[in-house]
Amino acid sequence: MKYKVNLTFSAEEDIFEIYRYVYLNDSEKKAEQLYTKLHEKCLALKQFPQRGHVPSELSLIGIDEFLEITYKPYRIIYQVIEKEVFIHCILDGRRDIQKLLRERLVRE
Repeated sequence: MKYKVNLTFSAEEDIFEIYRYVYLNDSEKKAEQLYTKLHEKCLALKQFPQRGHVPSELSLIGIDEFLEITYKPYRIIYQVIEKEVFIHCILDGRRDIQKLLRERLVRE
């Protein structure tokens, strides 16, 4: 069974910022490759989106409705609602994820 995958505005901003950072600090080619891989990883959630796991940072504060998959070091945080997947953010796992998740997911 296929699910519809949706990127929220925040997730679209995240992927653009990641692209921009790599473009400015490395190369256009690497930025394009990374963008493609992240986008493919997101779209792969059309099949078996429940394969992700609850981020430990959210589990610690009692929030369990979000799941994550990774494309190291990036963490793709999403939610499954009926037959749709909503990708809420794509974050660099080297940052303070607990703080970012609280700020972004709790307010959405």
